[in-house]
This record gives sequence, structure tokens and C-alpha cells, in this order.
Amino acid sequence: MGEINVTEPKVQNQAIVHALYKTLASGDTKHVTGILTTDLEWWFHGPLNCHHMMRMLTGEALPNEFKFEPRSITAIGDEIVIAEGYEGAHVYWVHVWTLKEGLITRFREYFNTWLTVKELKPKPVGQWVSKENCSTVWRSQPRDLFRRSLPGLMLAL
Repeated sequence: MGEINVTEPKVQNQAIVHALYKTLASGDTKHVTGILTTDLEWWFHGPLNCHHMMRMLTGEALPNEFKFEPRSITAIGDEIVIAEGYEGAHVYWVHVWTLKEGLITRFREYFNTWLTVKELKPKPVGQWVSKENCSTVWRSQPRDLFRRSLPGLMLAL
């Protein structure tokens, strides 16, 4: 993958994730390992036969087995980047990447699942989470799937 010369972490991380998808689309999974930590934390929600990104990153996937074409890539703060994509009315995915110092340390994949991301602000011990300290920072936008019934999850940051 090419060098990315951007100083702001939010912009740099968004560019790294964008380059990751371009590299995967070209079939060059070998260069992807350079931006993943060796102890990558992985989490998946969806049908068991849809671990497409894991198979791509580990080199188990056949060429063109599944093609990830993000419809949007959004940076949330200095460490989180969310990519979203869909193909027709049957395939919808969201990837949540966590980056530190230019490396991907955590990856969450949601396949055929609506996702809402909320930022929780710390509260004093003993106080409950409320609307005042919890704000939505990202929400699924699957334009072709709005009438489809899918499970929904909330990710708290």
C-alpha cells in the first residue's frame, strides 16, 4: 500500500481504511498485513457463512469470492473508521475499524445487521447512562434495504 502523508489522525485513519479496500479489491492481500497488528481483535455479527472479510485478510478467500465496495467511509474521532456497503437487496455490511498509530488494532464486522453507534460520556460512579451523556454519532444508511427487516445492534464507544 502507498504512503499516506496526512498529519491529522482522523483523516489519516480514514485514508488508511480507504486504501485497504482498494488494495483488497486488487487482490493484493499480502500488503494488507502491514497495517494489521499481529494481535488483531476481531468481532463478527451475522450469518455464519458470511465471514468474508476475515477470509480475505487471512488469505483463505478465493480471488473475487466477495467484493467489498464501500458506499461510505466515515471517521469517528481519532481512532474509529466506519465503512458501509450494500449490494442490491440481500447483502448489507458495516465494518468498524479501530486504528492506533497507523495500525488496525480492532475490527468489528456486521453482516446484514442495522448498526447504531453511540458515544457514551463518562458519568460519576453510581449514575445511570442517560440521553444527556449519550449521543448517536453514526447510523446505518442502507438505501436499497430500507424496507428489509434486519436485526439491529447498538455499538457504544
